[in-house]
Amino acid sequence: MKDNPKDKTENSSIPVCIETFEFEDGDSTAAPDRRCYTVEDLQIILSCGRQAVYSLLRRKEFNTFKVGGCYRISKSSFDAWLEARL
Repeated sequence: MKDNPKDKTENSSIPVCIETFEFEDGDSTAAPDRRCYTVEDLQIILSCGRQAVYSLLRRKEFNTFKVGGCYRISKSSFDAWLEARL
């Protein structure tokens, strides 16, 4: 199977992930607020690599938990951590 060049970010092997939500006609409800980030989300937000994110996780810089072996990072604790550094 060939990789579609549109599925990858420029000069990167990280696939582009876009969340989409479908609503019934006439439903004006906004997309649900996310309460946690993934490792990939942090890579995008911080413009860094996977190892840099895992280094932050090992140092317990913010609250994390695992779902099915994948890390989830508390949005509120990450946002507070980031604000303190800006």
